[in-house]
Amino acid sequence: MPQNEAVLNPSDIDALLAGKVVPAPTSYASGPHAVRRKFYAALQEAFFEKHLADLSPNYDFVAVKVGNQSFNSDFRGFIFNDTNLGARLFGNYDNNQWQYNLAVFDLRERDTNSELNTFSRRGQVVAVANLYRQDFVWKGYTAQASVHASFDQSGTHYDTNGGIVRPAPLGTVRAHRVNSYYLGWAGDGHLGRWNLSHALYLATGRDYLNGLAGRPVNIAASLGALEVSYDRDWIRFKASVVHASGDRDATDGRATGFDSILDNTNFTGGPFSFYVRQGFNLAGTAVGVKQRFSLLPNLRTSKTQGQQNFVNPGLALAGLGADIELTPKVRGFLNANHVRFNSTHPIRAALLTNQVDREIGLDLSLGLQWRPLLTDNWIVTVGTGWLAPGRGYRDIYRRTLPEVAGFTGPNAGPAVDRFLHSGVLATTLTY
Repeated sequence: MPQNEAVLNPSDIDALLAGKVVPAPTSYASGPHAVRRKFYAALQEAFFEKHLADLSPNYDFVAVKVGNQSFNSDFRGFIFNDTNLGARLFGNYDNNQWQYNLAVFDLRERDTNSELNTFSRRGQVVAVANLYRQDFVWKGYTAQASVHASFDQSGTHYDTNGGIVRPAPLGTVRAHRVNSYYLGWAGDGHLGRWNLSHALYLATGRDYLNGLAGRPVNIAASLGALEVSYDRDWIRFKASVVHASGDRDATDGRATGFDSILDNTNFTGGPFSFYVRQGFNLAGTAVGVKQRFSLLPNLRTSKTQGQQNFVNPGLALAGLGADIELTPKVRGFLNANHVRFNSTHPIRAALLTNQVDREIGLDLSLGLQWRPLLTDNWIVTVGTGWLAPGRGYRDIYRRTLPEVAGFTGPNAGPAVDRFLHSGVLATTLTY
């Protein structure tokens, strides 16, 4: 039988059919198949804004903005934080004590590797209405009420690398619609030296054929997040908790694992946290445990190209941290988070195992932000994050256990790195 381990090109198949041996390269790492070179260009922001009217002598106004625009639907980016094509009516009232947004976005398809917008429709419409009230109950505290709706049409889509992203290749793979609705209350502000930031969301709707459940499911999920901090001289001490409900039965008709529309979360360490910053794959599948810059372990193929999935394990996170004003130009960030799944049944169902613990691990991060000009026109950010994997993480990524009879290779036993780490170096220029 001819050897086929080196079949990398269509022409190699002809050689095999002729009975020839295709020689394997000595190293795949240095070959052309291990390198991807791409050039990306996209129109990210281009919009028209019209001032419609002034409502008072205090410059309360109403305006409209149409085009590719950035929009964050809440304080911390929990539900929808994106740059996309849409129309937004916004303004303020009563000496700027009330602010409001009415927005509709027709999402664009994304390039897989750069996540930049293309000009093609994705087949998903998002509508958001929110209302802010400054000095609500207490001076310095701003409250927000919001309603979100997402209408994701059915269809099949492959990413630019040839992998299927809609529907997710998990369980029953069939095109389906997902309609979701969110009712939310959030707040951000201070009471003297105490600072408070919180969010509470209830999600409902229907997934017309969830692949992991193998049936239509009704959505009933929740998210709660709270950060309390205290200012003492040049240090702000922080404590935070996040609870995203998980699905305790992946095969019933209720989807109780919380998922966002398109989040980009700045919470519990933000861009420095390994857990928040990194996305990682659900071992042996083509879906992710979680996506980059997200808190939620939602088992989606992609945050930008995949569909929402409310049959997921949920999240329980508790963290401590500090923001330190080292000098007028330099600020430091320290964070430590204990991260767990709320339920592991969706993961166990996906991996066909009963051995997945809830413990994700301990997440540690350190960051510095430098403003050379003492303004926000030039900001340099550097930081690093570590994850000490817990038992649940090791259960997902463990190697063959028990050992396969007669197999003594390097993958024969459990082996997960003791520490995972990442780094960030970025500069932001604003004119």
